Amino acid sequence: MAGPQVQSFFDTNTNTVSYVVTDPDTRHCAVVDSVLDYDPAAGRTRYDSAQRLVDYVREHDLTVEWLLETHVHADHLSAAPWIQEQVGGKLAIGSHIRTVQDTFGKIFNAGSEFARDGGQFDHLFEDGEHYRVGNLEAVALHTPGHTPACMSHRIGDAVFVGDTLFMPDYGTARCDFPGGDARTLYQSVRKLLELPGSTRMFLCHDYLPEGREQYHWETTVEEQRRANIHVHDGVSEDQFVAMRESRDAGLGMPRLILPSVQVNMRAGHLPPAEDNGVHYLKIPLNSI
Repeated sequence: MAGPQVQSFFDTNTNTVSYVVTDPDTRHCAVVDSVLDYDPAAGRTRYDSAQRLVDYVREHDLTVEWLLETHVHADHLSAAPWIQEQVGGKLAIGSHIRTVQDTFGKIFNAGSEFARDGGQFDHLFEDGEHYRVGNLEAVALHTPGHTPACMSHRIGDAVFVGDTLFMPDYGTARCDFPGGDARTLYQSVRKLLELPGSTRMFLCHDYLPEGREQYHWETTVEEQRRANIHVHDGVSEDQFVAMRESRDAGLGMPRLILPSVQVNMRAGHLPPAEDNGVHYLKIPLNSI
């Protein structure tokens, strides 16, 4: 199977990896999981991280077909709408975004002006839906567990799995956010590990586990099957669920979960400005 060119962009503030995924024959591309810089102390946003992706697209004369969000991120704000303004592309996420919007729309008391039908996005992928990036065949794979709307994307010989899996020495995603489920995550991971062993796997984060000094975000299906510390071949569903639920019970919430989710559930748009022209983010107390 033909492979895309994959250019990664690592954001040190959120440990997030964004990608530009290009068909070398047509120079058409997809942008995966972009980052909007956000300073929570100052309440200010910037486009430095997103500008790097836009500069790369322009420097290489690429045509952006897709702006893919693997899920509603809880650790960074999406820059997809701004990138779309600069270089185009259809903004897309999995169709189960509706579940996330309904859940967090209530938590943030978003009101009737907040649509819960996914209409903020240009396209909602269904599980198993086929599409193209240039001439490269691609398929969207619903991989819930971390969130209900997590969608992995196989593009040629590469798969982009969002937060579902980390590097083998770090393991798997947490499952304790609203709508998350460890048993569901196990089933999603096994679905991914049924892909050919040589499939290149690209991750959304790396957090430098103890004993490693360099960041990594590319592995293979075969390596995950063999060496993932949480879910390698031979780990049963019940074993995984017991481990994951115990581990999650001791984790604190991500630093940017409250600003991130209320922006990302709106496809990266800020909540509507109030009558003074200022956008505000809500901080619900004792709600998650």
